[in-house]
Amino acid sequence: MRLSSFSRIVLSMLMVSGFLLVGTALAQTQAQPQSEPPKKPACGPDHAILYKRAVGLLDKAEKKLAAKYTAEAKSLLKESNSLFTILVKECGPEQKTRTLTSQEEQQEAVNKKLAADELAQAERLEKSAAEKLKKSEQTPQQDLAVKYAREAKGEYELAQVRSIKAGIYSLRNQQMLFRFLAR
Repeated sequence: MRLSSFSRIVLSMLMVSGFLLVGTALAQTQAQPQSEPPKKPACGPDHAILYKRAVGLLDKAEKKLAAKYTAEAKSLLKESNSLFTILVKECGPEQKTRTLTSQEEQQEAVNKKLAADELAQAERLEKSAAEKLKKSEQTPQQDLAVKYAREAKGEYELAQVRSIKAGIYSLRNQQMLFRFLAR
């Protein structure tokens, strides 16, 4: 396909103007000093709102668990954990400069131990439940198989409750560490 002389002139004018625009833009970016990336704002009122929301969800999760609403408690705990994760990411450096009181250090140690104990108990229950479920599947007697299956189900449910309790203890430590945001 041959271009007419008019088309060639228009095309060459477009190319020249394109080169001029690119050259101008390049010159402007080189002439301007490189600015620093914007700094993240320090922990502020928005983070205090996140903290209060996370603590409220944690309190609700604990109440739901006590009322035997395990699924709701797990959901609330998960949401609270997400908010505390944001706080750790955005306010962690500021929190690390804050020293804990001896009472806070003791409470942190207690919560860590309680969380570890609950998790260990949950793991034992899950292991026991898996063994009972296997027995249930291998037992030829229907009554005995049903008994093992029920026991396994109960242990799985109790293991889930223990896991949620462990999560609550861990997040209580986060609550204590970021309490300065509520002030």
